[in-house]
Amino acid sequence: MSPVQLPDLTTSDVVALTAAVCDIPSVSGEEGPLADAVEAALRSYAHLEVLRDGDTVVARTTLGRSRRVIMAGHLDTVPVQGNLPTERRRGADGQEELWGRGAVDMKGGVAVALQLAATLGAPRTDVTWVFYDNEEVAAELNGLGRVARRHPDWLAGDLAVLGEPTSGGIEGGCNGTLRADVRATGRTAHSARAWRGDNAVHAAGEILTRLNAYRPAEVDVDGLVYREGLSAVGIRGGIATNMVPDECVVTVNYRFAPSRSVQEAEAHVREVFDGFELSVTDLAGGARPGLTDPLVTEFVSAVTATTGGRPGPKYGWTDVARFAELGIPAVNFGPGDPALAHADDERCPTEQITGCARALGAWLGGDVQPAH
Repeated sequence: MSPVQLPDLTTSDVVALTAAVCDIPSVSGEEGPLADAVEAALRSYAHLEVLRDGDTVVARTTLGRSRRVIMAGHLDTVPVQGNLPTERRRGADGQEELWGRGAVDMKGGVAVALQLAATLGAPRTDVTWVFYDNEEVAAELNGLGRVARRHPDWLAGDLAVLGEPTSGGIEGGCNGTLRADVRATGRTAHSARAWRGDNAVHAAGEILTRLNAYRPAEVDVDGLVYREGLSAVGIRGGIATNMVPDECVVTVNYRFAPSRSVQEAEAHVREVFDGFELSVTDLAGGARPGLTDPLVTEFVSAVTATTGGRPGPKYGWTDVARFAELGIPAVNFGPGDPALAHADDERCPTEQITGCARALGAWLGGDVQPAH
């Protein structure tokens, strides 16, 4: 089978490029063909040094500029649900939309970065373009984290911009995320003599009751209000259809404001489920907005001059948190409504894709025009 290829990055319309990137399936753990295509496309440009680690591709300029910007986006998506290949449709408001897995999260941002990497031969700062794998799964598999461990010099920079979906606005920081298994226990018995056992599935009802009664907080962090959330995202239990189960596990996900440490987040969840066995299976801290950093302020001023709007909070977890750990200020900026991320009807207005490309191209090229 011949390798898949991307269209020419310098001549292809950025929306058509987004469709082409989406149409190469790249569910987490299966990013290889897309990573190959990205690497092959970027190696065509003499102004870029191209590096690779696993299914993460890094391209960077080496112009000797005094500052370096990192533009990053993940190649993987959640599983396809009959929503590929992509389609262009007219929305209810008459706007053209690109439908398909990845159109929002986050191949629009990836396509914008690919086109700018190819076309900006002499940006006003040096730029490192990072296209990484395994963002949608457990934190220890994240390609950006792997590169940070193996090749920290690849991620050296003064400001990072994540092309995550923000509806074409800027979103500062991000919530943290914790996933845990909350376990109810019992005693097995034959279901014909259920009184001799202790049904763990019934006992798990108390876990669900606490979740139903839980009222998530809204937390002001440096002028942006982050909404928290605590949700059941899975449940399992049962041995056989004629047995009383002795265990039931409810998997919960806590999205917590970046003002909380990971230790505080875990302590809070343990308090909510006091009396039950709880094991944390995934935990990643958030990132404060950082909008007062001088470089971030410059970026925000430049982009909002082109796009309009004001920065808001990022409710989901993104790798701005990972850059924050590295001491690099970071923001989220990309096309697509984050509320449609992972949805079967995932779709993005094409004007957001072209608008983000214009704004980033103007900023990196030093040609900022006021919004109209």
